[in-house]
Amino acid sequence: ASTVRSAEASRCRAVRAASSAMMMDGQMPGSVNVLAQGAGQSRGEHARMSTIIGALAISDVVKSSLGPKGMDKILQPMPGSHNQLSVTNDGATILKSILVDNPAAKVLIDISKTQDDEVGDGTTSVCVLAGELLRQAEKLMEQQLHPQLIVAGYRRAADAARKALEEMSVDHGADEAAFRQDLERIAATTLSSKVLSQDKAHFSQMAVDAVLKLKGSSHVEQIQIIKKGGGTLRDSYLDRDAFLLDKKIGVGCPRTVRNAKILLANTPMDTDKVKIYGTKVKTDSMAKVADIEAAERAKMNAKVDKILAHGCTVFINRQLIYNLPEQRLADNGVMVIEHADFEGVAQLALVTRADIVSTFETPSEVKLGECELIEEVMIGEDKLIRFSGVPNAEACSIVLRGANHHILDEAERSLHDALCVLSQTVRNTKVLPGGGACEMEMAKAIDDAAREVPGKQALAMEAFARGLRALPEIIATNGGHDAADLVAKLKAKHHTGGKTFGMDMDKGEVADMYELGIMESFKVKLHVLLSAAEAAEMLLRVDSVVQCAPRQRDG
Repeated sequence: ASTVRSAEASRCRAVRAASSAMMMDGQMPGSVNVLAQGAGQSRGEHARMSTIIGALAISDVVKSSLGPKGMDKILQPMPGSHNQLSVTNDGATILKSILVDNPAAKVLIDISKTQDDEVGDGTTSVCVLAGELLRQAEKLMEQQLHPQLIVAGYRRAADAARKALEEMSVDHGADEAAFRQDLERIAATTLSSKVLSQDKAHFSQMAVDAVLKLKGSSHVEQIQIIKKGGGTLRDSYLDRDAFLLDKKIGVGCPRTVRNAKILLANTPMDTDKVKIYGTKVKTDSMAKVADIEAAERAKMNAKVDKILAHGCTVFINRQLIYNLPEQRLADNGVMVIEHADFEGVAQLALVTRADIVSTFETPSEVKLGECELIEEVMIGEDKLIRFSGVPNAEACSIVLRGANHHILDEAERSLHDALCVLSQTVRNTKVLPGGGACEMEMAKAIDDAAREVPGKQALAMEAFARGLRALPEIIATNGGHDAADLVAKLKAKHHTGGKTFGMDMDKGEVADMYELGIMESFKVKLHVLLSAAEAAEMLLRVDSVVQCAPRQRDG
C-alpha cells in the first residue's frame, strides 16, 4: 500500500510540474500541443479581438481619404525598391502599397482590390464601412452577444438596406439626354475627391464621350490613355476618332501611310545573334565565323521575305527589330514600328481587327489590320503615332497633360476610376443621390425593419444602421464641418421624407442632391454594401487563428 501511495504522489508531482511548465510556455493546463515547433494558435476572445483590431487599423488608415474633402497620402517606397514615390487618395492604391501581417487586414485589402476590379470606385468606402461594422459588432460582443446572432442580424439589415437602395434609385436609361446628364453628374461626383476636382466639368464630359463611344461595352481598354508632361491638366483632350501609340517609326521608313495593311507580330527579329542559352561556338578560322554570320543573315532575309509575302504596308512587332530586317522592310516601302510592348500590340489588334502572329508560313490565313491613315504627330516635345480611321469605331485616345509625373499618375488613376464607373452605369442605368443620402436612407430602413424583429437580432440590425451613419459623419469630419450637427439635421430630414437630401460639403449644410447634381452609380453603392457586409460577417465568425510554422532552411 505504501508503494502505491508513493507512486501516486510522484505522479501528482509530475502532473503539477508539467502544468506549471505548460503555463510558462503560454499553454493552458491539460492541453496537448499538436502543432509543429514555431507554429502558434490563438483562440476565443483573444483571436476575435486581434482580428477586429487588425481590420480597424486598416480602416483607420484610409478613413481620412473618404469624401470630396479627403486628404492625400504619400506612398514612399522602401530603400532599394524600384517603385516610385506616389501621392494619392485612391483607397485601392494606398492599400496595395501596405505590407501587413494581420489576416483580417489582408481581407479588407482584398475586398478593396475586388471593388476596384469590379466597378472601379468605392474602394475607400468599402474598407471604411467594413471597419465601422466590425467596430459596432465589437461593442455588442462586449455586451455578451454571440457572434452568430450578430451575423444573423447583419444579414437581415443588409437585405433591408438593399431593398431601400432599389426603391430610391432612378432610371433614365430610356431618355438619352437625361441619361447623358446622369452620366456627367456621376463622373463629376467620382472626380470630386480626386486631383481632377478643379476641372471636373471638363474631364467628366471627356469621360462620358469616351464611354458612350464604347456603345454599351465594358472594355475600357479600348480607351487609350497617354500621359505627356508639360502644360496643365486643363490642356488634356480626347481624340475621338484615333488611336495613339507612344512609339517611334523606324529609320528610313515612310512617315505617313494611307489605307494601311497592318501585320501585327510577336516574333524575334534579332536572330543575327545565337540566342541558345549557354551556347559556345569554336572555330579554327575567321572564315568560318563569316560563314556563321552569313547563315544568320540568310535566315533573317528569308524571314523578311515571308513577311513581305503577306502584302502588308505596316509591320508592327512587339519585340526589337535589328538593322538588317528594318532596312530590308524600309527598302520595300513598309513602315516599321518596333518594341510596341504586349499591351500596345493587344490594343492595336483590338482596334484594327488584326491577328497577332508569331510565324509567317501561311499568309492566306492571317488577317491583316486596316487603317485609313497612319501618321506621326507631335504632342508636347514627343512624337507619337496616330492611327485614324480604324475599323473599331469604339476606340479613342485621351491625352493627359500635367506638370510632373506624380500629377499625371494620379490623374490617370482618377480618370480610369471614372471610366470604369461610367461603363458599369451604361450597363446598369440606375442612379442614386450622393452626399450621404443613400447611407442615411438605408439606416432609416434598417431601423424601421428592426422594430419588427423580436430578440437580440434587432440589436445587431441597429448596430448595422449606426455603422452606415458613420460614413456621413466621417465625410463631414474630413470636410472640417460639425459632423454631429450635420448628421443630426440629415437624419431628421430623412425621417420627414427627404430621401434625396444629403450633405453639401462646400457650404456645410443639408441640401437636395439631385438639385446640386451630386449622383452616384447604383451598382457601385450596392457592391460597397454587400462586399463590406460579407467581409464583416466572415471576420465575425473567426474564433481561432492558427499560424503555420516557418519553413526551415535546409542545412
